[in-house]
Amino acid sequence: MTEITVVFIAGMSGAGRSAAADVFEDDGWYVADNVPVTLIGKLVELARTGGDQTSRLAMVVRGTDEHFSAELAALRADLEAAGTSVWQVFLDASDEVLVRRFEQVRRRHPLQTDDTLVEAIGRERDYLAGVKEQSDLVVDTSSLSVARLREVLANASEDTASNTGLSVSIQSFGFKYGLPIDSDLVTDVRFLPNPFWIPELREHNGTDAPVRDYVLGQEGADEFARLYADIIRLVADGYLREGKRYMSVGIGCTGGKHRSVAMAEELARRLTEGQRADGTKFDVRVMHRDLGRE
Repeated sequence: MTEITVVFIAGMSGAGRSAAADVFEDDGWYVADNVPVTLIGKLVELARTGGDQTSRLAMVVRGTDEHFSAELAALRADLEAAGTSVWQVFLDASDEVLVRRFEQVRRRHPLQTDDTLVEAIGRERDYLAGVKEQSDLVVDTSSLSVARLREVLANASEDTASNTGLSVSIQSFGFKYGLPIDSDLVTDVRFLPNPFWIPELREHNGTDAPVRDYVLGQEGADEFARLYADIIRLVADGYLREGKRYMSVGIGCTGGKHRSVAMAEELARRLTEGQRADGTKFDVRVMHRDLGRE
């Protein structure tokens, strides 16, 4: 029988589940939308006899009550016990962004009855809290373009398909634009002097050698990079033991242009050159969320 890989695409209404499904479909996955949890097991069993064309299933799952989290967790446990590889993606966004998206398309929230849109979003967030906690990858789409979402999911999908172990995504960001809600770890490098106040460095960013050398040459920068890389390794090994295959690390400074970018690149370099406890290499990707903003 065919070996099956299943991806659950869950998340907040308006956060981009349909866009995520399109990414997997374009990558050759068989995609099913709004499949009831009670029917997923039967669909997987049918796929086992369908050959290679149905060996990778991506299913958009939508929860409408407080029981959804427990039902999905039980289903995943049953599928994995039967030998099915399961991966779970959760799409999220800030309440403000979700409100704006629903107002733009003039659609009613699926959980909205006689209450307000904000109250419906809050209720859905409560229902999905457990699903988010159980997910292997959480993506904050608040400031992501469709193209950027495609890149994040395509990279994660590739890692899952190749079963390379744990993939680490290091993302620089600016605190002035808000915290990345999809990060597992977040740290602040505003303790380092800001190159913005040096005229000859202001227009450069942390990927440029003058800024990089300035930031990493400051007192405490090298020690921070060394110790934080060790923390990431420690947490990553724990994630692997818990069955998680994706980890996101946020590195923040004021605007996300200088210090956080340089430090994110340095941490990626150290992790790439180093090894995990079992002697294997890290698969590290770097993203700069706010680079290019004014």
